[in-house]
Amino acid sequence: MQTIRWRRLLAPLFLSLILFVTACTPATQSRYAEVQKETTQRGATPAVAKKAEQGAKFNQFFPDKVKGYEVIPAQEKKGFAEYKVNQDGKNVAVLSISDTTSLPTAAIKYKSATDKIAGYPAVEQGTTGTGILVNDRYQVKILSRDPSFTHDDRVAWLQKFDLKGLAKLKPAIAPSITTQTPSRAPVLQPAG
Repeated sequence: MQTIRWRRLLAPLFLSLILFVTACTPATQSRYAEVQKETTQRGATPAVAKKAEQGAKFNQFFPDKVKGYEVIPAQEKKGFAEYKVNQDGKNVAVLSISDTTSLPTAAIKYKSATDKIAGYPAVEQGTTGTGILVNDRYQVKILSRDPSFTHDDRVAWLQKFDLKGLAKLKPAIAPSITTQTPSRAPVLQPAG
């Protein structure tokens, strides 16, 4: 009987001690903690550039209706819009337009492009992706999600975008204009 009483007293005491010890031990940082710290500090580079277009502006340039396919909006955010292409209920491709002002390195790969699609520099991205760069700013890309959607299909679908309309898109934020009046150049007198 005496041992039962001690167990009843020691059990809560032991449990409290375990909780106290585990609560006071420092938590191990996740492998993402440093990245989180760098990207949320004041002055950290924003993930999306302020001058990036709203994704909603890109919607008008996607192919609308294509016989035998269903083109469905999938994602839209600042600087990016994405649509899925389904055929017979199966996702066969993903279409996207992105503003490379947020990620300038995305546009660099087009500088050395030797291929062109609809007059724009084109690059293959792996074995399932094809992209073009419009006005050195807007990346239009198609990724195959099914082997039935081939390179030739990607090229044909890139030409279904309203690329001329995208090329005419006015930037969301115009470049800053200085308010200073230009200085007058000196008038040169002929030598004589």
